[in-house]
Amino acid sequence: MLTISDVTKRYPGQEHAAVSAVSFSARPGEFIALMGPSGCGKSTLLHLCGAMDRPDHGQISLDGQDLAALRDDQLTLVRRTRIGFVFQFFNLLPTLTLVENVALPLLLAGVRPTEAVARARALGGRVGLTARLEAYPAQVSGGEMQRAAIARAIVHEPRLLIADEPTGNLDSGNGSRVLALLQELNRSLQLTILLATHAPEIAAAADRTLQMRDGRFSQTAASA
Repeated sequence: MLTISDVTKRYPGQEHAAVSAVSFSARPGEFIALMGPSGCGKSTLLHLCGAMDRPDHGQISLDGQDLAALRDDQLTLVRRTRIGFVFQFFNLLPTLTLVENVALPLLLAGVRPTEAVARARALGGRVGLTARLEAYPAQVSGGEMQRAAIARAIVHEPRLLIADEPTGNLDSGNGSRVLALLQELNRSLQLTILLATHAPEIAAAADRTLQMRDGRFSQTAASA
């Protein structure tokens, strides 16, 4: 459902490309981990796959649609309807409660407020936040904030979840719980997950691990 073909991305002022001639594909419901040292191109590749940036060369196809060929407004619609995002630092809005944060993507998509909140509450319960949904981000733990961020990322039922170091700001216990949640969602929803991590124990939970170095894959597993 996701195909990356000979993709290159270079930023102004950089001697080398951030991503260089990368190709791989992800099947529906596959969980793929990206590993590699800082600066190897993992986040850039995630941004490209998530339609947050455009490649300088190559093709990125989501469900057969070439993302590189879309206008900016069309890419915004793809991100809003077909892709979810989870980041290391949660990115929750501090003035909204957890349930309001989870409901926000639905409200932006034009869903009626009562329906959006009801769906957010149901999903909040699924990720173990029933008792914390009326709290503000500053009132809950890092693990609870990340679970809320995951719920917000999937409340609109995307096809692809982009996760950039989702456990990187958590202690080992909360990191394990967040990983277990991602695995459960991957299985139950057939959600395709592309996750970047430095932690081998996190990558071990994926169906496949791709090693990056200097903007390229260092193993042939990308073609599997």
